[in-house]
Amino acid sequence: MKQMNPYLKKLNKIEFVVTTACTGRCKHCSEGDHTACGERIDPQVAADAVRKIVAEYDIKTVMTFGGEPLLYTDAVCAIMNAAKELNISKRQVVTNGYFSKNAEKIRTVAGQLASYGVNDLLLSVDAFHQETIPLDVVKVFATEAKKCGIPIRLSPAWLVSAMDDNPYNRKTREILDSFAEMSLPVGEGNVIFPEGNALKYLAEYFTGDLPENPYVEDPRDVRCVSFEPNGDVLGGNVYQCDIMEIIKDYAP
Repeated sequence: MKQMNPYLKKLNKIEFVVTTACTGRCKHCSEGDHTACGERIDPQVAADAVRKIVAEYDIKTVMTFGGEPLLYTDAVCAIMNAAKELNISKRQVVTNGYFSKNAEKIRTVAGQLASYGVNDLLLSVDAFHQETIPLDVVKVFATEAKKCGIPIRLSPAWLVSAMDDNPYNRKTREILDSFAEMSLPVGEGNVIFPEGNALKYLAEYFTGDLPENPYVEDPRDVRCVSFEPNGDVLGGNVYQCDIMEIIKDYAP
C-alpha cells in the first residue's frame, strides 16, 4: 500500500461474518442466542472490499462464517468468486451444514460453492451443534460437497480441551466417528471460551485457568480485517465509507 497504515503492515486475512442468523441454538455459542433470519452483508459491497484490499495487501485467506453463512449463499459466492479471481490461496467457508432440508437445494448450493472457488470447507459438528441440528441433513450436504470436489474438514468444538473426558466431548467423538465412512479429516477445531451462551449454560466447566478467546487480535498489529453483517469494520462502516479510507484512518 502506498501509504501503509503501520497497524496493518502484516495484514494477510479478510473475513466476513455473513450474517448472525443461524439454524442452530447452540449452548456453547459465544454470540448468545440467534434468530433464524437476520441482517446479511451486501454481496457486492463485500466483493468490492476484497478486490480493493487485495490490490494493496498480500492476502492469503478469505473466510466467510456466521451465524450460518449459507442462509445467504449469494453473499458467500460473491465473496468467494472475488477471492478466486484474485488467486487468494485459501478460500474458506465455516458452516454447520444445515441451511435447508431440501436435497435439491443442498445439491445446488454445494455445486455453487465449488464453482465459485471454495477450497476449504470447515464443517462444524459436535455435541453442541447436534443438539438442535439434524446430523442426517448435515451428512447429505457433506456428501454433495465432497462429490463436487470441495476439500472438507470436520471442525468440532471441545469443552475444557480436546483431551478432556466429559459428557459433551464423549458425544462429540461419537459424532465424529459416525463420519468415518466418508473419510473426512478432523481439524483441531476450537476450545470453547466463556462468553455468551457458553458462560450461561456451561459455567460449571470454566474453573481454574480459563481458555482465551482465540479470535481477539492485538489492535496495534492487525492481521485480519473482519466485516460485520451491518458493514462495521475497523471502527468504521463500509456502507458509509470506502474500505481503503477506513484502513488508512484506522488507529487503535
